[in-house]
Amino acid sequence: MNVQDIQKEAILSNQAEDFRWRFWFTLPLYPYGKRQTIRQEVVPETVWTFDQIQGIFYVTVPIRMTVVKFEQGGLLVYAPVAPTPECIRLVKELVTVHGDVKYIILPTISGLEHKVFVGPFARQFPTAQVFIAPNQWSFPFNLPLSWLGFPAKRTQELPQDSSKAPFAEEFDYATLGPIELGPGKFEEVALFHRRSHTLLVTDSVLSVPEDPPAVVQLDPYPLLFHAKDSPFEPIQDTEANRHKGWQRIALFAFYFQPNALEVTETWRSLREALKAPDRSRKALFGWFPFQWKPDWKRSFDALRGNGRLFVAPILQTLILNRAPQETLDWANQIARWNFQRIIPCHLDAPIQATPEQFRQAFAFLEKQPVTEDLPFNHSAALPQEDLEFLRTIDKTLSKTGITPPAKEKV
Repeated sequence: MNVQDIQKEAILSNQAEDFRWRFWFTLPLYPYGKRQTIRQEVVPETVWTFDQIQGIFYVTVPIRMTVVKFEQGGLLVYAPVAPTPECIRLVKELVTVHGDVKYIILPTISGLEHKVFVGPFARQFPTAQVFIAPNQWSFPFNLPLSWLGFPAKRTQELPQDSSKAPFAEEFDYATLGPIELGPGKFEEVALFHRRSHTLLVTDSVLSVPEDPPAVVQLDPYPLLFHAKDSPFEPIQDTEANRHKGWQRIALFAFYFQPNALEVTETWRSLREALKAPDRSRKALFGWFPFQWKPDWKRSFDALRGNGRLFVAPILQTLILNRAPQETLDWANQIARWNFQRIIPCHLDAPIQATPEQFRQAFAFLEKQPVTEDLPFNHSAALPQEDLEFLRTIDKTLSKTGITPPAKEKV
């Protein structure tokens, strides 16, 4: 091995260490122990996002942490991501210029993909106070938060009255829930930063970008895998395939099994896997158990809706319809805030949106939704045929008594 090869190997080794998430086994989602981070300045000198990816079966989507600077210095962190060496270095670069991390917010009680990072992240900033959404729970046993890695002496619930929080001079927040779901509960805390007119949400609303996000393209293999139309098609890294793969991933992520997807019979998919040209572990041993109908792109276009703000199908069909009035009351409260952009923890961000557009995203809970003269219709219903699989799950969960039934629209 020559000197150049040794230097190249050392660089790759250092990069691998920089991206390492050592506790990936606590929630084993792709890309497991390797997580790269992209930091973006959203509002100059005030708001930054930190994007990583996570997924199952190469269905990879962004997961996001947001950092906000206080006017007099210091930082607030909303929904931490994996505290890899790279991620922590990027945060500490902000600390050097703008002051210490003062507060770390866990805005959900059911989102394990957010909860699992809070304890390890907080240990990197030992002077920060940790505020969590109330009514936390764990499965299969309710364990003390300290057993889940939260620093016992620095962790406390967010006050019910947002004016009682130590960061109330610059932030408002509103809590949706808890919504009873049988085995657990759903709750989300939306945080509004008044000075930058920025609303932070976890899972409640989002928008799907037409193009694959930058963080997903750091490792394009999942995109290219889902761009294939059969197990016999080779992986080809082209811009068209990256877009095609991303749009199919979005359909998988939101619907699990959209109408445009046909699941291959098990034995047939296994026989085809034996004949696939690439049967490596990375290629899932040649297994490719689905096919897309020719008109699959129409489903993506309907989902994206020209970049509209909407509530994810799983929340529409399995969660928020269990508490329609409570959800609308929460949406009405948030719609009174004067925000100009929304930063969710997933998919696209920032989203330029008005309070009226936010409120209209919840029109699926109303019998007679009020339409507004908006650039595009945020209340337009998602295609019923694509929701069929989720509705089947909903009926099964309700029929077996696992979850309470959905309530009537308001």
